[in-house]
Amino acid sequence: MTGTATLLIQRGAAGEAPREERFDVPFAPGQSVLDGLRWIRAHADASLAIRYACINANACKECMLLVDGRTVYACTTRLEAREMRLRPLANKPLVRDLVTLIAPPDERL
Repeated sequence: MTGTATLLIQRGAAGEAPREERFDVPFAPGQSVLDGLRWIRAHADASLAIRYACINANACKECMLLVDGRTVYACTTRLEAREMRLRPLANKPLVRDLVTLIAPPDERL
């Protein structure tokens, strides 16, 4: 690992007051925000709620979130050696932490 990214992540469930938690994540150049989130789940806080399904090679759209106010895919956005603010999608119903309902109700099975 060659650097440290600081991820400021909005936490909480629907109906709760959101809180921000800070995680310092080791990384090497080229790693994605999703890699950082998976590192947090494995090494710092297994309760962090995230969604991804990378078997479809970026076609799944499951890992969409806000990074510094921009809507991005966590799997294609690169970690950087700075503070990065992660939020759930603002225009979708919140489930918990970074997980929102992204499919319309008539498409969910």
